[in-house]
Amino acid sequence: MANYDISVIAGDGIGPEVTREAMRVLDIAASVHGFELRRNELPYGSEHYIKTEEIFPDAAFSEAKQTDAIYLGAIGDPRLPVGLIEYGIIAKCRFELDLYVNKRPIKLYDERLCPLKGKTPEDVDMVIIRENTEDAYTGMHGFAHKGQPLEVATQTMVYTREGTERVIRYAFELARERNKKKQVTLIDKANAIRAQDLWTRVFAEVATEYPDIKTDHAYIDAACMWMVKNPEWFDVAVTPNLCGDIITDLGAMVQGGMGVAASGNINPGHTSLFEPIHGSAPKHAGKNVACPVAAIMAGAMMLDYIGEKEAAVSIEGAIEGLIQSGEIKGLGTGVHGTDEVGDMVVNRLSAAEASL
Repeated sequence: MANYDISVIAGDGIGPEVTREAMRVLDIAASVHGFELRRNELPYGSEHYIKTEEIFPDAAFSEAKQTDAIYLGAIGDPRLPVGLIEYGIIAKCRFELDLYVNKRPIKLYDERLCPLKGKTPEDVDMVIIRENTEDAYTGMHGFAHKGQPLEVATQTMVYTREGTERVIRYAFELARERNKKKQVTLIDKANAIRAQDLWTRVFAEVATEYPDIKTDHAYIDAACMWMVKNPEWFDVAVTPNLCGDIITDLGAMVQGGMGVAASGNINPGHTSLFEPIHGSAPKHAGKNVACPVAAIMAGAMMLDYIGEKEAAVSIEGAIEGLIQSGEIKGLGTGVHGTDEVGDMVVNRLSAAEASL
């Protein structure tokens, strides 16, 4: 029997509730598919910081780095300065583990969830690959004359050839693996952010190595327009960090909302991090109203990454079946109890085990 060690940070707000359901589902999937998940539960988040002034100590981080993957529920709390916990946990993982790929599947499971008129699951099935460690997110910013009338604020966008090439190459490999439209679209703003000409040139260079993959290009503003008008045009898209931050949230709405959207922060072959993309929603914490589907899907992505692809497919299939059958009536807050959705998925997977 295969054994995997995962670190789990349930985090803040609704994080512990949706993480609980995700772990229940992962345990059933492990039982059905014959492997074991050993969890390293970590207490870090805003509440822990308020009590201890500790964010993510080096000793615990070193321990997490030794596990096969990290699962994060949600972080953030309005009682603390903006970015304090986010930079201390998620940015720490992204930069120190070099998680240069942010992988965002955008897949519609049922037409009634899509806010776009006439779009069906056949029209919405893409993956956005967002570069995850460069651009305006490297933390190179500053202020002069702070608080004065002539205050100046600056932030530097950073792009390296190595960072650009490796994430573009990942996107081409994924398009080949998906074997659908076999197309990679570059999304950038190189007409205004001239440093992104590096992306234009590297994309063209890498494309010559993949003659079986078609290419396309869209500036981020046009890409947002096409995402709404013609989502069926996209297969795999690759984009700098800031552009990716914008278009992946738009994609989440096209696929049915934050309640279904999950992401992977990946360094291929190394410890990587998986999370639902929604926030901690502290006003809903403890009420058993948060939708755990995104958290469960993040768990499925994690299983796929560590090599348990059949288990990942079975979880996604259970979610898709529950949505299409109408048992899951919606993905918004309060449509179902958090544990109710967890029960539905667990029961589906248990029924599959009984039929084996």
